[in-house]
Amino acid sequence: MSIPPEAAAAPATLPEPNTPPDAADALAGQPIARVRRDGVEYVILGTAHVSRASVEAVHAIVRDERFDAIAVELCEPRFRSIKDPDALRNLDLFQVIRQRKVGLVAANLALGAFQRRIAEQFGIEPGAEMKAAIDEAESRGLPLWLIDREVGITLRRAIRSVGFVERMGLMAGLAGSLLSREEVEESEIEKLKQGDMLGSMFGEFAKESPPLYEALIAERDRYMSAHLREEAERATAPVARVLVVIGAGHMAGIERELVEQTEPPGPLQRRLAESPPPSPWPKIVGLAVFAAIAAAIALLFARGADFGTDALLVWVLGTGIGAALGALAGGGHPLSALAAFVVAPLKPFRPGVPSGAASAAVEVWFHRPRVADFDQLRDDVTHWTGWWKNRVSRTLLVFMFTNIGMMFGTWVAGLRIFGKLI
Repeated sequence: MSIPPEAAAAPATLPEPNTPPDAADALAGQPIARVRRDGVEYVILGTAHVSRASVEAVHAIVRDERFDAIAVELCEPRFRSIKDPDALRNLDLFQVIRQRKVGLVAANLALGAFQRRIAEQFGIEPGAEMKAAIDEAESRGLPLWLIDREVGITLRRAIRSVGFVERMGLMAGLAGSLLSREEVEESEIEKLKQGDMLGSMFGEFAKESPPLYEALIAERDRYMSAHLREEAERATAPVARVLVVIGAGHMAGIERELVEQTEPPGPLQRRLAESPPPSPWPKIVGLAVFAAIAAAIALLFARGADFGTDALLVWVLGTGIGAALGALAGGGHPLSALAAFVVAPLKPFRPGVPSGAASAAVEVWFHRPRVADFDQLRDDVTHWTGWWKNRVSRTLLVFMFTNIGMMFGTWVAGLRIFGKLI
């Protein structure tokens, strides 16, 4: 890729010699890079998402240098959650269930729990350095640019970029962040400066899988760089210097992208923000399994009504019990389990509706979340047992576990039905 003639990168620099001593102390050892592109100097400050030193560095560099805008590694939803910690009160569980966003909400909670678990150990709120940058922008009347891609899009692109085994690795990373109660060494916190919160959460999977690395890290580097360029182009007031506060793991990528990008920023962002279509194979395999089981039941009916009736009973009990046990495993009300039992055998007649939707809806009806559940949600999910204690997260578990139980019951019932043909 050719380098635009006007683009030039300067090596990482430390504060100028005339920097006040307090600023020099706060910025000493902090990763800082300066890149000039299209007449704008981008001062990139790498931070750890859970670090007092990063918070102090943000305040120090804004106090010491003049900027026309401040950019932060946040998307609109994450910005709202920082500005309004009570935003979860507005979460409509019925809409989450209806729009099939249960997995996305659960993944976001797990990611937040991972951050908060580290933060609690070191006595600092997760994202405090981003909050510091937001406060500095507001107090000085500077434009605030939210440059990161929405985390939901990133997770969807990551999941759909890999096969079944690596998807299970992603799930293991999410689960591991909740089950682990070991204290994190300070040296590990420092390692976060060399990585990314999403990449750190998913451990070795992001390092060993090029598609995962591409979705979690590299694509976001390109997206954020393009967003910086677009914000500079459409600014209503002249912009000469921009402070960019990002996780230090993105520094090298953003430096490189700011220098090398030639594609117009708008189309590049739109392309990177597209949700890739889901693979048709899971649906095809699922329909094929249901079709095979239906054909087996029909053949057994052809042999005799008793054979067919027994097979149909195996299907109803296998799928119904599997789904009901899943709902109970998620901490559901007995009537939520009953709803799962009734709805699960009908799955072939409503392929687009998850079995967990009915049990979760009943769960919300009988265990309607209280204001306190929304207020305590972020704290409760930092420990795995809290997912069952809080009514909001428990509803998500009922949905997911019902679907898992339904899948298990389908295979058990299917094998028994095919066994009757032999």
